[in-house]
Amino acid sequence: MSGFKNFILKGNLIEISTGLIMALAFASVVTTFTEWLTGLLPDTSAEIFSTAPQSFGAFLNAVVSFLIMAAVVYFFIVMPYTKAKERFFPADAAGTPADVAVLEEIRDLLAARGGTV
Repeated sequence: MSGFKNFILKGNLIEISTGLIMALAFASVVTTFTEWLTGLLPDTSAEIFSTAPQSFGAFLNAVVSFLIMAAVVYFFIVMPYTKAKERFFPADAAGTPADVAVLEEIRDLLAARGGTV
């Protein structure tokens, strides 16, 4: 069970799935905006614009739906994920990375021996 917990919380699974959900929700906003905008253009050929023009209300509906979806994703996926990640995998203490600490120790030993730095 701990392997599954590590897979869920340490990997980028939640970030990728959240991004995909938001991208798919935003696609409907772009689609309805494009349909509304092309509906404003004069109809020169019935074959090119075969769809009925959308109203501005459909675009506003898509924007409101996107904002509701974003709020749901944030409050029910992102916030619990962030809290669980902080609880099970706390951030490392701020400080000097191990490789930099080793290099500083070597520098100090060389300086103490009388070598040039």
